[in-house]
Amino acid sequence: MKSLSSILNECKTGAKLVFRSPFIYHSFRNIALSSTSVLEDSCLLSDDFISCDDSKLLEAKHSSFKAREEYGVFSGGKDAAEVCEKGVLYFNSKKAEAPEVMDIFRILTNCGWNLTSRNGYSIKLNEFNIIRIIDYLFQESSSANLALYFFKWSESFIGSKHTIRSVCRMIHVLTSGNMKHRTMDLLLRLVRENVDEESPSLLLAVLYETHSERNILESVCSMLVNCYIKENMVNKALKLTCKMKNLLSIYPSDRVYHALLRGLIGSQQLELAWEWLDDIQSRGMGLNASTISLFIHNYCKEGDLESGWKLLCQMRKYGMKPDVVLYTIIIDTLCKMSRPNLATSLLFKMIHFGISPDSVLLSSVIDGYCKLGHMEEAINILKVFKLQHNIFMYNSFISMLCLDGDIVKASRIFHEMTEFGLLPDCFSYTSIIGGYCKVGDIQKGFLYLGKMFKVGIKPSVTTYTILIDACCKFGTMEMAECLFSKLVTDGLLPDVVVYNTLVYGYGKKGQLQKVFELLDMMKSSNVCPDVVTYNTLIHSLVIRGYVNEAKSVLDELIQRGFSPDVVTFTNLIDGFSKRGSFEEAFLVWFYMSEHQVKPDVVTCSAILSGYCRQHRMEEANALFQKMLGIGLNPDLRLYNILIHGFCNIGNMDDACNLVCRMVQCSILPNNVTHRSLVLGFEKKWVKKPVESVGFILQEILQRYGTNVDIDEYLKMIEQPGGFVISLAITLSS
Repeated sequence: MKSLSSILNECKTGAKLVFRSPFIYHSFRNIALSSTSVLEDSCLLSDDFISCDDSKLLEAKHSSFKAREEYGVFSGGKDAAEVCEKGVLYFNSKKAEAPEVMDIFRILTNCGWNLTSRNGYSIKLNEFNIIRIIDYLFQESSSANLALYFFKWSESFIGSKHTIRSVCRMIHVLTSGNMKHRTMDLLLRLVRENVDEESPSLLLAVLYETHSERNILESVCSMLVNCYIKENMVNKALKLTCKMKNLLSIYPSDRVYHALLRGLIGSQQLELAWEWLDDIQSRGMGLNASTISLFIHNYCKEGDLESGWKLLCQMRKYGMKPDVVLYTIIIDTLCKMSRPNLATSLLFKMIHFGISPDSVLLSSVIDGYCKLGHMEEAINILKVFKLQHNIFMYNSFISMLCLDGDIVKASRIFHEMTEFGLLPDCFSYTSIIGGYCKVGDIQKGFLYLGKMFKVGIKPSVTTYTILIDACCKFGTMEMAECLFSKLVTDGLLPDVVVYNTLVYGYGKKGQLQKVFELLDMMKSSNVCPDVVTYNTLIHSLVIRGYVNEAKSVLDELIQRGFSPDVVTFTNLIDGFSKRGSFEEAFLVWFYMSEHQVKPDVVTCSAILSGYCRQHRMEEANALFQKMLGIGLNPDLRLYNILIHGFCNIGNMDDACNLVCRMVQCSILPNNVTHRSLVLGFEKKWVKKPVESVGFILQEILQRYGTNVDIDEYLKMIEQPGGFVISLAITLSS
């Protein structure tokens, strides 16, 4: 990263524009009309005044000026003109002209231009004459708008764009005429058309060459720096500012100075930004909390909360006291990091310093608690500070309740909003629709969608995605298609999440042709498929039995630069394992390590499940031991796969040993475990297998400190959701 000092040195040594005497852009009133040498002698910067780098650049530019300086002809009234030869237009004085054209004709005549002719008049539109006319029009009419009219009109007759010198003179006139919005347009045009590294030096030189008033030049240069910032050319803006300071003693406005500071921070050039801040202070420019907040916000955005907090505490060094905005940045970051308790502590510390929290800050803390499901703490904040009801607060509570599946309370709060005169917004409706879809009440979701349309609130892409996802899960793909069409007709752009949802729905139903049609649609819509898209595609192929085809898809994607994840490989391993192709499954396993992707418990479960189906329990147990050796922790599903495998071949000793291990690891058996053990004892021709399993489970649970009534336990785990009930009872005992 370059330091500011190195850039300053580069500006001093790289392009030394030595202006021997300040140039003043004189009026053309007293200059002989036939002479063009005056402009060239007085206005052009001598090569002696420029370093070798800038000299070469200007030499190249001057040659391009000469190449482009084809003498066009400006004439009044384009529709009244007759083309006599290419590039020459004659004005027919007998036909009516636009008012602006007549004003131009009158002013130029009054200024001594000989435009009287029996057949009309014509003016050569070389660079010299264009600049003269722009100056005459502005001086005589005091209207920069009339000069701009001529500037634009003449360009259409030239057949090419104006030279940089003509544009720069027009920029000065527009700024003098208080048309700075048009000045910005032309400056942006110059910045976009001249993108090479030395273009700031050239533009600064030509702007200096064509200026007539110092204060106007200062304003134009400041706007030029701002244009580079707007175009995300922060380094060019910085170099231009250094040249302005060192060569012309011109400084950007305070607003542009701070915009450049924001640009440096936004481009992650913090070292330069700090040096720039020191430069701002050295100029005596006052700093405020909003300037420091730029640094604090960037630190928090990057997750460096410690640096952000340290800077907030050191603000007095810069003669400032932190305000509510700065504290809000820190507190909001803490809430987003799921640390609302620490955020609350900082909130009360802020109050201790005499800073009153506003509704934005308090709503942020409430939202932080809501996202963690801490309803009571959120309500306490609401009560303590007597926060006035607002839409953001209600949305936080509704979103939390919907995520928790408590749709009844969420609906009650939703309707309570209107009682306080608050109108639900798109986020409110989307949350409640998502809540109903989550509990399987898709009809209520559509009911709220209808209410959105009725009150004139347009659904977002997220709203449609939630409903499309619900339709795909319930298998109603026709309705999902209708929603997708409605999304498009509403003028919304489908994102990759919408497409992935539809790919999943069609893949689940085995409609692979539709899946590939969607992929083509994504390509035509410039929506790039992500890892979820390809994982869903591969999974769809695998579940339909096209495992080899899925592997071919993966190979092709890797060649294109696609980076597969553990889900991608697990899908293929599961497909090969289910059909007993363990060699291919382990080839994919080794393929994972080549791509630095580590297998997880689900990956191991896929191969173990295949081994158990094939009754290859020795290999299954060996893989299980290897899995334990690399630090993977089995889950309930994996234990049940192995227990069922051992029970299926009548190996009850190993099955019971696994039950002991899982209970020892605080994983309690469920109804699947129970049925597998019963199956094993039935294969061993044990009398009363259910009672035997019950006795064994009770003995194992008691051995590891869990006391339950086995009969009640067995009744509960056989009920739908009974495992959750039994787990709660067991943990409380």
